[in-house]
Amino acid sequence: NNTASIEVLTGSNYKKWKQDIEFAMGIADIDLAMISDRPADITDTSSIAEREHYAKWERFNRLCLMAMKRSISEHLLGGLPETNDAREFFAAVGERYQVSSNAEAGSLMSELTGLRYDSLGGVREHILRMVHLQSKLRARDILLPDSYIVSRAVNSLPISF
Repeated sequence: NNTASIEVLTGSNYKKWKQDIEFAMGIADIDLAMISDRPADITDTSSIAEREHYAKWERFNRLCLMAMKRSISEHLLGGLPETNDAREFFAAVGERYQVSSNAEAGSLMSELTGLRYDSLGGVREHILRMVHLQSKLRARDILLPDSYIVSRAVNSLPISF
């Protein structure tokens, strides 16, 4: 069961969900429908190879759609377009939730720049929190140099330090 390793899309975890879907479909060798266009419709003159390719693509398309829809929270499915094409559905999910990912990155940046030492925990925990935020931003391809984090950490401490 390759879909067991797919994290359920909640809206804020799009990047991880996308990686899980691509990996699971690839490892199951059913990603043909996600990486290639729909083949031409079958006609009376279609060759056996064309008929087999069409049948294979249709089956893989259906399996990919089922796996994706099964791994999305039910309340989020209603806002997604109805399509019978796995590639189109995957792209629609990307367009919808990439925006959420960008909004979350903005929220993380605001949290990092507004973080001040509150004297409740240790300085070490305060700095580790900043490094953790830096890691979350890095996971979203927002690279902040270590020198920036050091500067933010020093400037967020009270003068008594």
